[in-house]
Amino acid sequence: MASLPIFKSNDKNFMLHQTSWKAALTPIINNEINQGLLITGIQLINGTITINHLLDRKMVGFIQADIDAPANYYRSQPLNDKTLTLTSNAAATIALWVF
Repeated sequence: MASLPIFKSNDKNFMLHQTSWKAALTPIINNEINQGLLITGIQLINGTITINHLLDRKMVGFIQADIDAPANYYRSQPLNDKTLTLTSNAAATIALWVF
């Protein structure tokens, strides 16, 4: 995960501000949901599809960002470090934020 750098300076106020900013921002930057990726154009079918989530780590979850037709779908395999398997009851195109 990313980490904010601390720049050396003779200005004590600047150094204190940097430390404060780093303490406040590091948990936000390191949150898995912020380390995600938007995948668009996922074509659901009436059945099961498997997509590569491209995260290079075990996926934590996903959020639907868009859908163009009425469809119910769910994750039908355990989360892993390569793919996401979805089962749908209808054809639709979706976009997912995977994290």
